[in-house]
Formats: sequence, structure tokens, C-alpha cells
Amino acid sequence: MTIAAPAETATGRLGELIARAERLYEDLDFKAVAEWKSKDKTRRAIGFLPVYVPREVIHAAGGLPVGIMGGGDQTEIVRGDSYFQSYICHLPRSVIELLVSGRLDAMDGFLFPSICDVIRNLSGMFKLLKPDKYVHYFDLPQNFQRGLGGRFYGHEMREVATAVGRMTGIEPTDDRLRESIRVYNLNRKAIAELLKLRVDKPWLVPATEYYLVLRAGYMLPVEEHTALLNEYVQLVKDSGRRPMDNIRVMVRGAFCEQPPLALLRTLERAGCYLVDDDFVVGTRLVHGQVAEQGDPWDALADAFMHHSLPTPSVYDERHTKGELLVRKAREVRADGVLLMAPSFCDPALLDQPMLQTALEKAGIPFTSFKYSEDTGQFQVIREQAGTFADAIKLWGTV
Repeated sequence: MTIAAPAETATGRLGELIARAERLYEDLDFKAVAEWKSKDKTRRAIGFLPVYVPREVIHAAGGLPVGIMGGGDQTEIVRGDSYFQSYICHLPRSVIELLVSGRLDAMDGFLFPSICDVIRNLSGMFKLLKPDKYVHYFDLPQNFQRGLGGRFYGHEMREVATAVGRMTGIEPTDDRLRESIRVYNLNRKAIAELLKLRVDKPWLVPATEYYLVLRAGYMLPVEEHTALLNEYVQLVKDSGRRPMDNIRVMVRGAFCEQPPLALLRTLERAGCYLVDDDFVVGTRLVHGQVAEQGDPWDALADAFMHHSLPTPSVYDERHTKGELLVRKAREVRADGVLLMAPSFCDPALLDQPMLQTALEKAGIPFTSFKYSEDTGQFQVIREQAGTFADAIKLWGTV
């Protein structure tokens, strides 16, 4: 089995950026959010569950959108297990644990996008446990015609923007929303540069570093995150890192509950460069730029309905997820695909047979396994990924 050498520890300014991103990743008390709020008594933070909400509307109303990604492998579940059945994913139990332990007290409100039935139920529990907080189940359109789904989605966005504006005292005008779209477009551009670099020279961007700097966008004001991304990309371009004998793989299935960092390190050490994935997909669900002219509400609605990435939680009106996966695999020159889904994740596991069929027809190698956010043992996964990598190197297939 191939054992690739671990990436060198970053030093200097690059090391400082990675250390900052890792501190944000480990900040389950959301101290960075509390510090941001302390600088102005009118500031408000709105937490949202994966996968996606239009952060622009929160920004336009003067709020800070904060991604709540669960407790990962840093949180011991004590009370969270009493709220949910044992046959669902780990994420909602750890989120409830964060809530009842007071770690989410920095949030002034919560948004629950329509990911699955479990997240819908989680929003109801938040309403019961925190009746003094703003809690909204953010529904996404299932019809992608502007006059139907677009109109519905526009109403949803305006409802959120108005609620946040009441908290901050800032009216989310069309001009403010256009400005928010502009600054998030700059963020999307910076993320696109990072993604392109991973495809072109994956040895420059280790999976853990990539994940940490991307996830920092769920804690930082968007302007700060864009600056961090741009600086990181420039520094790694100048880092002199050298390539290893790894295969190029795509990852699918990790769109909601996130894998622990140690799992990403395990995959790379098993000989896999992760050149494309669906980690922290809410930072880049909208592909490309959102129109900065015209009606900004329509622009955001159109961007979601017609320019969003395929994920298990978004309705596939054209039934092309398998086709798009194959097309993306060829675009990023992937040698194979890892279908890694959280245990008991109904959306990801229901999509998986369709994706497997498409990959088989296209002749693209794949393997699959499951994990949870608190996975602590990786030997089996390391052996499976290493065998997968070696088979592709030796025979071009599995």
C-alpha cells in the first residue's frame, strides 16, 4: 500500500494563516463571533446550518452569517443523544449539544435550510429550547421557474433580511444588497482561484489547509475571508512545495456533516490528492458570479436556481447529477472518485447508487465508505484508500 509522506509543516506567514484558520475551526464557543459583536452593540450574528443560505441577505441587513458545522470530534455528546434517535446522522446531536451547553449563545438567530427531515426537526427543537431567539426554517424552491420558484425564494430571502434588519436597525435596501452581492462575488472569485490551484497543482494545497481556509469563511466577515484566501493562494504559489506520487481523486457525499481533519490527512497519506470535493459547499454552492445589476433579489434567486452546484440536498429538476459528476471528474482530470458519506445520511446515500451507475458507465474507478464527524479510527479507511490508489497506479482501474 502506498504511504505518501505528510505535507511539510507550514512556517512563516503561511504558517500564521493556517494557525489562524485552525483556531477558528476549533472555536466551538464562537469566541471570534462574540469578539466581533463586542466592537459595536448593534452587531448581530445569525447562525446557519449546512448546507446553504444566501449569506448576502444577512450581510445586507448588517448581520454576520456564521456557519454552524457541528461539534466534530472535539465535542462529547452528553445531552444531545436524548433528543434524537440513534439511527440518524451525528451532526444534529452535536449541534443540540452545542446549544444546550451554551456554546451558541453568541448567536442572535438561527437559519435551518431545507437539507433533510432531520434538520427540519432540529429547527423545531431550537424553537422550543430557545423561544427568545429568532429561528427560521429556510425553505428552498423545488420549482425553478422565475414566476414560481423564483418568486417563492425571493419571499423567503426578504423575510430573513427583514428579520435581521429589525435586530440590527439596518434596512436591507436594494443598494445594500447589490453591495453585498459585490463583496461576495469577490469572495467567490478568490475561492475559484483556490480551487483552480488545487486542480492544477494539488501538491501546493494540502487537503487540510484547503479545508481550514475555506471553512474560515463561516466565521469571519466576508471581506476578511477574501483577504485571507488571496494571501494564502499567493503564499503557497511561492512555497516551493514538491509533488508526490499520489493519484487525483474527487470526493462526493460530504456536503453536510463534515469529515474530521484527521480523515483528510489519512486520505492524503494513503496516496490521494483531493482535487475536487463538496466540503463546506455553502461557501461556493453558487457557481460563478451573481449579477450585480438589476433587481438583486431576482439575481440571487436566478443564481441559486440555475447556477448552483448539484448536491443531494438540492432538487435535481433535470435529473443530471450523474452526468454532471462524470463531466466534473473529467474536467478536474480525476483518476477516481471517493464516495464518502456520513453514516445514516439519507440524501447522500440515496444519491449514491445513481452516481455509481454513472461512474461505471463512464469507466471511472470509485470506492465508497462511510464516516461520522467524530470518527476516531482510520486504519480501515487508510487501507481501503491506499489499495484504491495503488490499483489505479498499477492498472488504471480497481
